[in-house]
Amino acid sequence: MAPNPTSGWIQLQDRFYRKVEVYSLLWKQIELSKFIIAGAQYGGPIAMIRDDKKVLLLQNQQPIKPIIYIYSSAGKLLQQIQWDKGRIVAMGWTEQEQLVVAMEEGTIRMYSLDGEYTQFTLGKEAKEHGVTDCQIWGNGLVAMTGNYQLISVTNFEEPRPKQLADPGISEPPHCWTVILPQYTLSRHVEVLIATAATIIVVDGQDAVDQRLQGPFTKMAVSPNGKFLALFTSEGKLWVVSTDFQKNLSEFATKSGIPPQQLAWCGTDSVVLYWELSTSKIVLMIGPFGDWIKLSYDDAIYLIPEIDGVRVITADKCEFLQKVPSPTEEIFAIGSTSASAMLYDALDHFERKSPKADDNIRGIRAELGDAVDNCIEAAGHEFSEHYQRLLLKASYAFGKCFLDSYNAEQFVNMAQNLRVMNAVRYYDIGIPITYAQYQRLTPESLIDRLINRNHHLLAMRIASYLKIRTDRILIHWACAKIKASTEDEETICRAIVDKLSQNASLSYAEIAKTAYKAGQPRLATRLLDYEPRAADQVPLLISMQEDELSLVKAIESGDTDLVYLVIFHLKRKLPLGEFFRLINNKPLACNLLQVYCKEQDRELLKDFYYQDDRRIESANLSLEESFGETDIVERISKLRIALKLYQDDRNHTFEAKMVEDSIKVLQLQTQLEKDLKESFIGLSISQTIHKCIILGQSNKAAKIKTDFKVTEKRFWWIKLQGLVETRDWEELEKFAKSKKSPIGYEPFVQECIKMRQFQEASKYIMKCEPAARPMLFVKIGAFREAAEQAFTNKDMATLREVRAKCPNSVVGQEVDNLIIQLDTK
Repeated sequence: MAPNPTSGWIQLQDRFYRKVEVYSLLWKQIELSKFIIAGAQYGGPIAMIRDDKKVLLLQNQQPIKPIIYIYSSAGKLLQQIQWDKGRIVAMGWTEQEQLVVAMEEGTIRMYSLDGEYTQFTLGKEAKEHGVTDCQIWGNGLVAMTGNYQLISVTNFEEPRPKQLADPGISEPPHCWTVILPQYTLSRHVEVLIATAATIIVVDGQDAVDQRLQGPFTKMAVSPNGKFLALFTSEGKLWVVSTDFQKNLSEFATKSGIPPQQLAWCGTDSVVLYWELSTSKIVLMIGPFGDWIKLSYDDAIYLIPEIDGVRVITADKCEFLQKVPSPTEEIFAIGSTSASAMLYDALDHFERKSPKADDNIRGIRAELGDAVDNCIEAAGHEFSEHYQRLLLKASYAFGKCFLDSYNAEQFVNMAQNLRVMNAVRYYDIGIPITYAQYQRLTPESLIDRLINRNHHLLAMRIASYLKIRTDRILIHWACAKIKASTEDEETICRAIVDKLSQNASLSYAEIAKTAYKAGQPRLATRLLDYEPRAADQVPLLISMQEDELSLVKAIESGDTDLVYLVIFHLKRKLPLGEFFRLINNKPLACNLLQVYCKEQDRELLKDFYYQDDRRIESANLSLEESFGETDIVERISKLRIALKLYQDDRNHTFEAKMVEDSIKVLQLQTQLEKDLKESFIGLSISQTIHKCIILGQSNKAAKIKTDFKVTEKRFWWIKLQGLVETRDWEELEKFAKSKKSPIGYEPFVQECIKMRQFQEASKYIMKCEPAARPMLFVKIGAFREAAEQAFTNKDMATLREVRAKCPNSVVGQEVDNLIIQLDTK
């Protein structure tokens, strides 16, 4: 038979609190007062280690060396860690349920529930002076050193120790605590230090004395960061706002001894625990000064939660909290709320009492709210019996009298209760409340199940809530690799069979775990199933699988990934081995060449030489010669290219061109030496042209002969050179030296360009008869043009000459010639 829902209720003025026994602990009797204890929030695990400052009688089979024990809230042993390091000054838990252990020498270790750890140090200051105490929260910590300096870490994922402002104290504080960054105006951690008769607030910049009347021997910040509970040396509990602007309440406990623990029960009341020689006393003080005294036979430990406080005794786990409003409305004695009437109506209905109808009629206008209230109250119940009754009252009974009702709230609550009841089971041991579940989120709860290796339950919850199961399967596979004693083939087949239904799942993390576990062959086999090369290749590199990593990168078609492997191999391997590895992989070779041409030509030379790529080496030397300013070096590189081209019969043309280039450079070098003019970089035509301009016709003629310059080309070059220097006499001699291979029209055109019409007229008559009339027109000799066209009997050209000729005497003469030609 289910217990009365109000049996554990306690009234503080107008508020009710309840103490629920969640578990009878599975562990054997443990003397909690002799241990350093740290409990994780959201029903999380409990870590404890023997306190070396306290005497503990050794019992049979009890280890002498210290061990950190990690239990679930149900007292089930999850892990034990043999401790052989430095002295522990504090322990705490991260949001991911990693155990944080702070050591005296300034080292911080973070343990997962499977016993693996990472560590970091708090820096030189902590190492020199030691750590005396540490405050740890979900994302960070603040450590106090032996010289009373404060060092903070605000992100465990990237721990960067930072020293806070000097608090200016020279003796140990009475107590101290922290306000988390998310609750401060500056969004940085603030430290409250109770020293002498006041409190100093320290952040990264300043240390501010609040000038209070103390001293204060214990303090605690509320879960929402708004309130601060202080215990004075006079035995008074004082609650103020964390900015010290509001005095909220005071209560005299009449105890001169500070409590062992001071903790908030949600944000409504404060719980104080004294461990006296005769008894163990818990005092819960409400916001209006009302109080409740609870006594225990053995030592206890308080774990604050966002909506209450977990009480761990030698044999029980209890939960102390303010009764949620919906629950109070329904179950409070004498309650006449609509939800209480609805719940009562269900009882009458099941007993076939007509009063059920009266109850429903009496709350008809508020029935919708009553249904919602019963649903929410079901979420706050630990008893499955009352969960069912409340859901039945709300949905199966209450909604029948409503015309329309959205069942979404009921469906969601039913889902939430199934999940919460599953994780509250003894074997799992997570006594999470509805408020905690909402804050934590289902995804985080699944992560906690994964970390405890409850993969099957995590899979069922994820499937039930339609949440992706990738990370569950990956963690399961990693855990199987670590724990399995089977051969690699069997493990690989089991993992692949299990994970094959999820095609997009990444095997990289699983393979990494296998490699760390000393099973490289299994890791390599698992990576064959990895669909994302970007995850696959870096892991293969770290596993020393050089060629396989390059092959996988090439198969991916991702050039960045191929470059990643190439650069890694270049740094790691001797050049010969590096080239051998990439030589038969065209894409890798091409990418290496592209990179080397821009960044590392020496490496490209070595690559071509190692692979006996003579033509590519020749092309590279030829290309490099173009960038050389020193002629000797340029010729040297060209000779290297020439030799390589000559070794290949299929590249005789290239060899000839390079050979000529060398001759040209040698010639130009000599010309510069002789004529004190710049020739380097000019073509053969330009070299001849410059020689002619400088009056070195003999040298120009020799260059023509040596380099087999054609007559036509040479005549054009010399013509332009002589015209440019206006050497008309030499030009005339040149024209008469022999018959021009380019004709004489170029002579006329070049002279016209220089506006030397008289010089041009000397060569017009040597041109073809058909071209003469228009050449004469170009120099303005219209009479001669007309006569030439008349002689050629070319009426069309004659008329064209007349059209261009001005109306003058010459024009009349041209008209006469037209008439004469027309009458013939």
